[in-house]
Amino acid sequence: MQLFYAPDIVPPLYTLSEEESKHCIRVLRLQCGDTLHLTDGRGTLYRCRIEEENAKRCTVRVVESLAEFGRMPYRLTMAVAPTKNIERFEWFLEKATEIGVSEIVPLDCDHSERHVLKRDRAQRVVVAAMKQSLKAYCPELQPLTPLRELLARPFDGRRFIAHCDTPRTARHYLPAALRPGENLQVLIGPEGDFSPAEIDAALAAGFEEVTLGEQRLRTETAAVVATVMAAVCNRMAAGNGQA
Repeated sequence: MQLFYAPDIVPPLYTLSEEESKHCIRVLRLQCGDTLHLTDGRGTLYRCRIEEENAKRCTVRVVESLAEFGRMPYRLTMAVAPTKNIERFEWFLEKATEIGVSEIVPLDCDHSERHVLKRDRAQRVVVAAMKQSLKAYCPELQPLTPLRELLARPFDGRRFIAHCDTPRTARHYLPAALRPGENLQVLIGPEGDFSPAEIDAALAAGFEEVTLGEQRLRTETAAVVATVMAAVCNRMAAGNGQA
């Protein structure tokens, strides 16, 4: 299946962007009458037929639409401080999208070594990973957000913070703390970890302290591990008929 991103699609006809048209006609060598798939990134998968074979403005006709294609049974928000080496953070964006994540919030923290994020570039990484992994949902990528601003926002679900400092409360292993089907938000700090004041502020905002295991993980590794843990917890429950 070839998947293209069409966030502004209005059936029954749609014209691909010049970049997508070129990939479709010149790279994949698709022709009139061939089938391809589009997604609006909001959960609808469209099966389409090529009507106009043009490398600059390929036009397709929607012949079938599937709503909530591949919808996850839970909502996961990963709030992660971008790494100094941006390629490491982009690796997290790619892998989290492939595994399954609903929203990504880049964090600006006290110990952050990166205070600027090129959101357009990051969005391209997310979209490419969505298409490659054949998903119909595109994660919401938020702008770089100060941690304390995120803490003040309401969230309909459970909130967790993973850190390496001395725990203030009983800290649970994340998989043991998760419940299938629930909305969750996980905080992962920068290379220098969250500051003690940030941890205290998160706990005051209702976050639960968790650990991702005995190993000390890089920021981007910890973020991917947390994403995998949430996915495994929910998929195991689904396999057991619990979700």
